[in-house]
Amino acid sequence: MASDSTAPAGRSLLFLTDDQLRKGIEAMFFAYRGFTADPDRILAEKSYGRAHHRAIHFIHRSPGTTVNNLLSILGVTKQSLNRVLRTLIADGLVSSTVGDRDRRERHLHLTAEGAALERSLSDAQRERMRAAYRAAGPAAVAGFREVLEAMMDAEMRRQYQSLVDQPDGR
Repeated sequence: MASDSTAPAGRSLLFLTDDQLRKGIEAMFFAYRGFTADPDRILAEKSYGRAHHRAIHFIHRSPGTTVNNLLSILGVTKQSLNRVLRTLIADGLVSSTVGDRDRRERHLHLTAEGAALERSLSDAQRERMRAAYRAAGPAAVAGFREVLEAMMDAEMRRQYQSLVDQPDGR
């Protein structure tokens, strides 16, 4: 039997204790709090929440996306998304146009004001991610991404991969 020092990288991770897993879960909760803290402050100024942020983020990533596609990505109810979109449209952050081929489709775009809000939200998160990535180093960054991707179910991973393959457009 090989000793831990000769075991392939990650092999010993297959035997994590419940206590080690709990610590990882708690770290994820607190990291998420940190990751969302700066955008939450920006959103609060407009009386928006994280649902607004997610909608703005994914409309930015896929300009012209349909409401149905956004529903699929966000995994929320139509009623919940419509409430968020009505607010964003009424406040002039998102425009909604009827589809050319299918008049039942609504295509979503950020307005200039919506793009500015998206930029400020993303800049805050990128700054936090950049600092964390620099502190952790390249191997940790790659490992972190692998862990996140491994936590996605197959459909989530497919949606994620289709977004990752798109250019950012900045």
